[in-house]
Amino acid sequence: MTVMQAIEARRSIRHYTQQPVTDEELMAVLEAGRLAPSARNAQSWQFTAVREKSLLEKLAVDCNGQQMMTETPAALVVWSHGDRTMGCGQSAATVDCSIALSFMLLRATELGLGSCWLGAFDANAVKRTLALPEDAVVVAVTPLGHPAEQPSPRPRKNPSEVFDLR
Repeated sequence: MTVMQAIEARRSIRHYTQQPVTDEELMAVLEAGRLAPSARNAQSWQFTAVREKSLLEKLAVDCNGQQMMTETPAALVVWSHGDRTMGCGQSAATVDCSIALSFMLLRATELGLGSCWLGAFDANAVKRTLALPEDAVVVAVTPLGHPAEQPSPRPRKNPSEVFDLR
């Protein structure tokens, strides 16, 4: 699968089989995040992989009751040690962790795994559930597992609506 094929194939998966994510699959996904670029090459991100059922159930509560978190055999929490504002005014934690998770989601797609980037979660609750350090900035949460559904592609805007060629 090429990178473009992974981009085209990736979907937000909200239903998972109970087939476990193997250690090899999990490490391959995590490695993709580790290789992502970061501002000043700081690599201040951390990737917490959760497979323990009781923690997944607590994360479901932290993620506004999203049931997919209780269905999935694994989840990833992407966070950073502290934060700083980059020269462009953006949060380095948000940018760096988002790039890393994007790489991980594409690798997961290549491996036949599904995911769903969650934006609805209580970052402080996730931090407490996982006993993350005080300086942790939780940026993203995603379930990770074998899809139990095959959603159709979502509509996309026409290139003329999003491309600005000068």
